[in-house]
Amino acid sequence: MSLSEASPKPLTYASYLKVDELLALQQPLSEGPEHDETLFIVIHQVYELWFKQVLHELRFLASAFRDGDAPRALATLKRVLTILKTLVAQVDILETITPVSFNSFRARLESASGFQSAQFRELEFLLGKKSEAFVRHYPEGSAGRGRLEAAAREPTLWDAFLRFLATWGLPVPAAALERDVREPVAPDPAVQAVLLEVYREHPALAMVCERMVDFDEGLQEWRYRHVKMVERTIGSKPGTGGSEGAEYLKQTLFQPVFPDLWAIRGEL
Repeated sequence: MSLSEASPKPLTYASYLKVDELLALQQPLSEGPEHDETLFIVIHQVYELWFKQVLHELRFLASAFRDGDAPRALATLKRVLTILKTLVAQVDILETITPVSFNSFRARLESASGFQSAQFRELEFLLGKKSEAFVRHYPEGSAGRGRLEAAAREPTLWDAFLRFLATWGLPVPAAALERDVREPVAPDPAVQAVLLEVYREHPALAMVCERMVDFDEGLQEWRYRHVKMVERTIGSKPGTGGSEGAEYLKQTLFQPVFPDLWAIRGEL
């Protein structure tokens, strides 16, 4: 074997980013194929990549909270907020697909639905919206079910945030710190009393709270834009995979993931 044959291939842009593999993942099912199906696939694949990054950032944020590191928490929240703006902007691109164009390939989607995104469900679990019913939507032994079962046992971002406040000497109730993390996050008047103290006496920590509210609001904005995009594209028709479509999505609107931070607004 010559020296040149033994040498490893140099790292390139394409090999580092796996560009060839990435560009091979867009495989329309419609005949032709229909022009807009490629865009539909690309947008949803990009969403999944952003969900992966948001999960990565929120777990990093949770570690910053556990360490009591306010500057790192603020920097991470800023990044996540910027990603959320990008997610909302992508709805504008999806809305360029007209109802007629979408219906030209919709039947090919069969039972596939965004409702089945395990990463988005994992994100909801990390934010405190946990549900055993959602876990059962995924077959036993599947990767998606495994991720959700693990996330169901994991402390939420809110749990990490409460420990962050306790690290800074705030009197967070023991019941809140020791709650069953497998349960959804619910409003807690005792925690709200602590948050009022934060806003009134600890401006640096109040800034972290405000960025948490920004994140919550940004997520709600994305949900709203998603609902309107679905209504614009399929109206009141059922969603793909037999879901309730826009009617189901409307039920998710105006449900904050950090309810205590919203409950105190009228008392400040």
